[in-house]
Amino acid sequence: MPKRFFKLTDDVYLPGRWELGHPLDQEGRKLDDPWQFRIGQRAPSEERIRIPIKISGKPLDYSHAAFSIPVVHARVASLFTEVAPDDVQIIPVEIDSQPDQHFILNATRRVKCIDDAACEEVRYWAPEDGLPEKVGTYSSVSGMRIDTAKVEGAKVFRTWGWTVALIVSEEIKEALERAGITGVRFTDVTGPGAATGS
Repeated sequence: MPKRFFKLTDDVYLPGRWELGHPLDQEGRKLDDPWQFRIGQRAPSEERIRIPIKISGKPLDYSHAAFSIPVVHARVASLFTEVAPDDVQIIPVEIDSQPDQHFILNATRRVKCIDDAACEEVRYWAPEDGLPEKVGTYSSVSGMRIDTAKVEGAKVFRTWGWTVALIVSEEIKEALERAGITGVRFTDVTGPGAATGS
């Protein structure tokens, strides 16, 4: 049976939920490089990180801080390290007024697998856009689909050229659902070549 993959995002539609803010260092300053947790590689940061609650509300097991940085409860972190230990880096964080342990969930793999032809629309940065460091990477991806043949065994990863997308395997999705994890939202990104009955 073909493997399925899903884009994992924060469910922003949950009523009464909390909103997390910009990660801070020990002195309360905004982190210089919050993007380090979204590029599909290990983050060098060993400093203690604090995440403020921007809007009070119901704590979630999975939510995004500023820059769509995944922040997870300890039970989510242990699930990821159990199912996909080679694909994630778990970085402890302190959340204001929260006694429970939370972590930044950093996907440490980046996979070149977006199926341009199967996506609704893809656009690339061009030289005339004035951002030479981005030329050849995606400027937008709508209706993402991936080529599962290129995933190479990864269960959690960022997509090359469009690292805003955090992709998880069906195994991870089902484990999160079985555990009743709150705050997660899944969008199927399995390409047409691997589709089953659709």
